[in-house]
Amino acid sequence: MMTAQIDRVSDMFEEERLTSPSSHSDEQMTTTLRPNTFSDYPGQSQVKENLKVYVAAAIKRNLPLDHCVFHGPPGLGKTTLAKIVASELDVPIYQTSGPSIDKPGDLAGILTGLETRSVLFIDEIHRLPITVEEVLYSAMEDFCVDIIVGQGPSTRTVRMPIQPFTLIGATTRIASLSAPLLSRFGIQEHLDFYDDEALATILKRSSEFWDIPICDEGALALARRSRGTPRVANRLLRRVRDFADFDDVKSLGPDIVDKTLRRLDIDSAGLDRMDRKILTIIRDRYGNGPVGIETLAATVGEERHTIEDVYEPFLTFKGYIIRGPRGRELSELALTHLNDHTD
Repeated sequence: MMTAQIDRVSDMFEEERLTSPSSHSDEQMTTTLRPNTFSDYPGQSQVKENLKVYVAAAIKRNLPLDHCVFHGPPGLGKTTLAKIVASELDVPIYQTSGPSIDKPGDLAGILTGLETRSVLFIDEIHRLPITVEEVLYSAMEDFCVDIIVGQGPSTRTVRMPIQPFTLIGATTRIASLSAPLLSRFGIQEHLDFYDDEALATILKRSSEFWDIPICDEGALALARRSRGTPRVANRLLRRVRDFADFDDVKSLGPDIVDKTLRRLDIDSAGLDRMDRKILTIIRDRYGNGPVGIETLAATVGEERHTIEDVYEPFLTFKGYIIRGPRGRELSELALTHLNDHTD
C-alpha cells in the first residue's frame, strides 16, 4: 500500500518538477523576474558571498551541497535564492511546500524520485506535520527512507536508499522548526530587509522587464517606501504604472510615485494604514506600552500570526516597536512619526 502511494506521488511530482534554469530555453529564461545567478541578485551581500563559497566547495568535491534553511520575513527572496543555488550547482530543483505534504508517503514519493545531487526546495517548511518531518531525518543524514510494508503481524520496515540530494527549506518562523530538524541543516542563513539602493536596482530591472520607463529618482523614491521588501516594491511598481497610464505619464518619476502612494495611504516611511493603526493603538490605548501580542491582536482585529509575520518585523526593523519581556512598546521615533503623519 505504501509502495503504491509512493509510485503515485512520484509520478505526480515528476510532472511538476522544475529543471534548473540552465536547462531552460532562452525564451523561458526571459519570462521571469527572478534572477538566475548570484551576480544578478541584488542585496543580501553576506548571505550571497557565503553561499558562493559553499556552492563552489560542493562543486569542487563533486558532492551535494549541505542542507540549507533560509529564514526571514516574507517577500525577501528565499525562493529566488534557492533557485539560484540550484542554477549555480547546475542541478534540477524540485519545489513543494510544507502544507501540501500531509502524509509520510507523499514525502517518501518525492524523495525516491529525486536525481543525484538535485535540490529539493520546501517552502514554509515549519508547517510540515511531525509525522512527515520524521521521514526527513534519515533522508537528510543517511539518504534513505523507511517504508512500511505489509499489514498486521506481517508488517515490516524496509529501508530504501535514495539519491544524495540537498534539502533547502524556507521559513518565516525559524523558531517553529523542531530542534532535531533544525540541527540537520548545515547551512542556516537569515535574510534581512533590503536597503534602498538594492531595491532601486530591483525596480529598475523589473521596469525593463515590464517595459515601464522609470527614472533613477523615481526608482529610489519608490524603493524608500517599499518596506525593504522586493515583493512589495514590485507590487507598488505595478500600481504606480496604473496611475501613470491613467494620467498619461510617460516616465515614472518621484511625482507620480508620491501621488500613487498617497492614494494607497502609504506614508513617507513606507508604513500603511494598518502599520499606523498598530502604533496608534499602542500609544492611545496602552500608554505607549508595554502590551502583550494577544491583547494587541484582539484590539487591532487581526490574527496574532499576521501581526507577528507581516507587520511587526518591519516596524521592529525600523525601530518603531521595541519588543521586551512584558510586550511591545513604542519608541520615541514611533511617537515622532505618528505626530508627523496623523490620519
